[in-house]
Amino acid sequence: MAKAVRFYEAGGPEVLRVEEVAVGVPGAGEVRIRHEAIGCNFADTYFRSGYYPAPLPAGIGVEAAGVIEAVGEGVSAFVPGDRVAYNGSPLGAYSSERVMPAASLFKLPDSISFEDAAASTMRGLSATYWLAKTNPMMKAGDTILLHAAAGGAGLLAVQLAKLMGLRVIGTVSTEEKAEKARAMGCDEIIFYRREDVAERVRELTDGEGVTTVFDSVGKDTFEGSLKSLKRRGVLVGCGTASGPFPPIDAFQMVRQGSVYFTRPAFADYYADPVERAELSKLWFDHLSAGRVKVEIGQRYTLDDCVTAHRDLESGRTIGSSIFLL
Repeated sequence: MAKAVRFYEAGGPEVLRVEEVAVGVPGAGEVRIRHEAIGCNFADTYFRSGYYPAPLPAGIGVEAAGVIEAVGEGVSAFVPGDRVAYNGSPLGAYSSERVMPAASLFKLPDSISFEDAAASTMRGLSATYWLAKTNPMMKAGDTILLHAAAGGAGLLAVQLAKLMGLRVIGTVSTEEKAEKARAMGCDEIIFYRREDVAERVRELTDGEGVTTVFDSVGKDTFEGSLKSLKRRGVLVGCGTASGPFPPIDAFQMVRQGSVYFTRPAFADYYADPVERAELSKLWFDHLSAGRVKVEIGQRYTLDDCVTAHRDLESGRTIGSSIFLL
């Protein structure tokens, strides 16, 4: 038996339940994994709330790190005892042990701790493809705007952007978050609750605007993000913390300077085996070599899952959040 978090109806954090569940034996193409640490991501709240539909009842969570206990028929890339991390379906990472597809796993170098892996596999791999793939025209010396720069993915994206030679303007809500973002390399800070983001971006770029905006907030920041772009710039819709992005007005994109909007999904950038290997190597090499630091701001137990989700949705968290077992 294993401890697991499940929900039987969509709703607020209070719908989450901690239960004892049977783990079972891995089938063909599957492994049984014992978790050491589990990622707690804002995207998890989308499934719990029903914004991302899930067949009910459902487990929750898509990211964790641990040790393989057993492998099923046909699994040749992994053996019991391997240290692994993952981000991907099916839901169920909020558990002490589970059976899951081997195809979702990444081998974890000994130099990377389980905590760092659980705090950064989804966020780090996401930040990697955002920066490496979503705007092929972006180059060293360009200026980008990064919303939620002190969040789990934001702090990693700041560091990756600096490794690429980019100038980073980050938005945050508090002085404490600004300090964290600056410590990771953020060049300029905009306090989005008390400053006009687009106006400040224009001031910081001599009226030109930025090459790329990485917007993980969504509805509340969309207009400001568009107005922050330079001619033929790219708005990357990374997330929807404040609600979905509005429908795209094609004429507005023209008037803004022939700008582009993309709403990328993790699965589409890691579906191709060659691209998956390229991007994951890039991320794990940076992490293993210490070129990127993982900021873990919150640690919980699975029994604290309701509190963890409330903290996420309130905007109180800094850096990554994880569950420890």
